[in-house]
Amino acid sequence: MRQQQSPIGGYQDSAACLARRVLGCLRGVESPPVLAAHVGEAPEPAVALAAVRILGPDALAPALLGGGPLHPDDAEVVEQALAASVSPADVSGAPGTGAWLLAWHDWALARGADRLPAAGAVVMPRVPQDQEDAGWGRWSGLMGQLAALALPGLTSAVHEAARDVPLVLSRGAVRAVLRQDYATAARITRWLAWLHTCGVDVPLDLKPLVDHVGLMGVGDRLALDTAIARLLIAP
Repeated sequence: MRQQQSPIGGYQDSAACLARRVLGCLRGVESPPVLAAHVGEAPEPAVALAAVRILGPDALAPALLGGGPLHPDDAEVVEQALAASVSPADVSGAPGTGAWLLAWHDWALARGADRLPAAGAVVMPRVPQDQEDAGWGRWSGLMGQLAALALPGLTSAVHEAARDVPLVLSRGAVRAVLRQDYATAARITRWLAWLHTCGVDVPLDLKPLVDHVGLMGVGDRLALDTAIARLLIAP
């Protein structure tokens, strides 16, 4: 007998599918509106809308990296995704928790789409602890969880924190590579690539680092992270 898929597995599968579509758009093999197509073709539109929140601002990556407007149909999907939440993300959630991460994704989606959800304004969540208080290893890991925010057009206290300590993020990326935790390495490396676009000196050669992580790591989100990092460090 075929096992029924868990609800969480359905959300994860939908988010992975959306990540592949966004990646295809970045590579020029798929065209906007990507989000509207994902929701329109989904057997369960509510699950597809949840996937938009899971992917967060990465769902907007083609528009944010291209510097152009978000397709109106995709902007409408973002608004629907944020407004359809049965339980809005807890902006007071402790750093590192799923509620905290989802709250940041909601905030960045609303800002990146330049459009507020029907349910009202999305409040900026708590920022990670100071890296000296949290310890550089945990702090860089928390910043890695927020890698979807490492895109042009977004600015927050998290971005300012990243600007202040490129060395800490570099240590976090190297540590993740040495531990063969390539998913975390890809996420932290995105912040380093974003810093590069801001003119911040980064104490690592980013291109071979991105290439190595992309070669050794697997998964749709990792592929998306490394693709975005490549675009950020491209001349």
